[in-house]
Amino acid sequence: MVAFGKRLKEHQFPEWERYYINYKLMKKKVRQYARQIQDGAENRRQVMKEFSRMLDHQIEKIVLFLLEQQGILASRIEKLGEQREILLQQPAIAEIVELREAYRAVGQDLLRLLYFVEVNAIGLRKILKKFDKRFGYRFTDYYVTTRANHPYSQLQQVFKHVGIGAVVGALSRNLADLKDHQGSYLSIYDQPAAALQDPVIESIKAAVDRLTHSTNFLKFLGQHALIIQDELPAPPSEEIIDEERYHFMSLVLNLANTFLYMVNTYIIVPTADDYSMSLGAAPTVCGIIIGSMAVAQVFSSVYFSAWSNRSYFRPLIFSSIVLLLGNTLYALAYDLDSISILLIGRLFCGLGSARAVNRRYISDCVPTKIRMQASAAFVSASALGMACGPALAGLLQTNFRFSMLTINENTLPGWVMALAWLIYLIWLWISFREPAREAPQNNSTKEPNIVCLPVGTENIQSLENGLAQPLLSNGDEKVQDEDVDQEFDGSEEAPEESHRPATTIVSAYRLLTPSVKVQLLIYFMLKYAMEIVLSESSVITTFYFNWSTTNVAIFLACLGLTVLPVNIIVGTYLSNMFEERQILLASEIFVFIGIMLSFHIIVPYTLPQYVTSALITFVAAEVLEGVNLSLLSQVMSSRLARGTYNGGLLSTEAGTLARVVADATITLAGYLGQSMLLNVTLLPSLAICVGSLIATFLTYNSLY
Repeated sequence: MVAFGKRLKEHQFPEWERYYINYKLMKKKVRQYARQIQDGAENRRQVMKEFSRMLDHQIEKIVLFLLEQQGILASRIEKLGEQREILLQQPAIAEIVELREAYRAVGQDLLRLLYFVEVNAIGLRKILKKFDKRFGYRFTDYYVTTRANHPYSQLQQVFKHVGIGAVVGALSRNLADLKDHQGSYLSIYDQPAAALQDPVIESIKAAVDRLTHSTNFLKFLGQHALIIQDELPAPPSEEIIDEERYHFMSLVLNLANTFLYMVNTYIIVPTADDYSMSLGAAPTVCGIIIGSMAVAQVFSSVYFSAWSNRSYFRPLIFSSIVLLLGNTLYALAYDLDSISILLIGRLFCGLGSARAVNRRYISDCVPTKIRMQASAAFVSASALGMACGPALAGLLQTNFRFSMLTINENTLPGWVMALAWLIYLIWLWISFREPAREAPQNNSTKEPNIVCLPVGTENIQSLENGLAQPLLSNGDEKVQDEDVDQEFDGSEEAPEESHRPATTIVSAYRLLTPSVKVQLLIYFMLKYAMEIVLSESSVITTFYFNWSTTNVAIFLACLGLTVLPVNIIVGTYLSNMFEERQILLASEIFVFIGIMLSFHIIVPYTLPQYVTSALITFVAAEVLEGVNLSLLSQVMSSRLARGTYNGGLLSTEAGTLARVVADATITLAGYLGQSMLLNVTLLPSLAICVGSLIATFLTYNSLY
């Protein structure tokens, strides 16, 4: 994998080279400061002050160039406007077309300027992460607190690109007027859609959205998949769909696998307590029945993720066969009168979890241009499966014998899912196409990518003149410096391994910064809270309100159906009104409120209290999941974007472990009696939620 500094260099416009952030210098200074602190020559506070001044200088250089270019673009638009006024008095088709192309040329130059800002913004975020990794996250906390919230913040100029909106508005208005000038006096303000009719304006809007992290429903929904995008944006002209790797029907099969697995997970929730009682166990054993699938998934996620490095077809075939067998055992447990067979069947279902394969296929084989839509489809399939599972269980209300088999509301979910996986297996065998594998690259045979710096003096004596000067004076020293940079870039690993994906759990753990750990804790918390609400719903509602299986199924299905509407509201509106870290904190507070409302204290427990608290907890956790995984992808090392031990696997393991712990808590709390079950299971949720809130406050400014 090419070093980030080299890739950053490749994404720069050569004529603007001296105005970009000097990432290589900043990285070198971080290494120098680390050595000085280790030797006792510098204290941390002094290092933070000096490095802050360096960043201020770099940001000021970017901002002043940005303002200069905005002025040039505004001047060009003003001159074109004068031509436009003259031309519209005596319209001529040829001249109007020529003027429209001149406006588009300004738009293309504005697009280049936005690309310039985006590359610099990524470089700034990267160097802040690098400094935090070396010295602790307190630097970003300090820098963002003192710079971003200041009324004259230049940092905000880079990330919010103040003034560019006015240029975009002038361009879109004039292009729309020239295109539609046929005696109509309507403008883009009367017809907002007119602003997006020209392709160059659409490209500019997309660039602005990337820079400001503006989002929409599809993007927000897709964030739940934690499919990490490339750090540096690719020019639109480079987007090519590789037919050798991408196959639409194979993508559909992966999405179908995701949907069926989520149906399989939640179809037993409304009946798990009745099934356990029919086999002579306590109703709270439903926690073990539901959670046993998650226990097996903790292990299956790892080997499926490793298997997907070599194949996608074979692990999907294996998954389908194991799930077919697991559901058959789950259904047979009733006639065999064996709780052990029941648990073994659910364990087999967990061992067949191929979600890691589904996510990896989208990440590796779906083109960037449609990857966000595919990610959103992945999350939608999961959400629909979560809603359809309980709803289907509510419909399977029957009781009869077929030969030696009992078909009732307890066994029918197993038989239905076994049939579904059999049909899927046949469909998979006929239609799936194994994508072509990329040939391994031998980096040792490549010529070294030497980055030449502008000519200047050798020494860096002061901050003011050092930033504009080269680090070294000859080619050999540059090669040596690049090698050292690569070594530093890879934490404590060997240079040749410094940019490769993590190959072990230990190496993946070493890449986790405090911010990443906090986001994984939040993910654990929200999954724990959601699992408590879902898994104990049947026992709680039966005990307090005497609900039937159908009532429980309808309630759980309604909870699942809130996923898409909530994501539409948050993705379309709230995420564009507030920062992600603000939504993160607010969502955690709402989860806390939902948990507090759930407790049964003194007064009789009422149905409105239960439904309201469950709805608040579930919806808040769902909103929290989107922003949490979005922030996790931003603060996570790029080395966790690929390989077996990737970010998706880590989040899956954290969520699955949360479900295991939650289901085990329900079963253990059952020994205290059903009257104590609600409060006992809510106490750990409350403690973890409070802990995640405290951790969020401590790392809040590092989520910038």
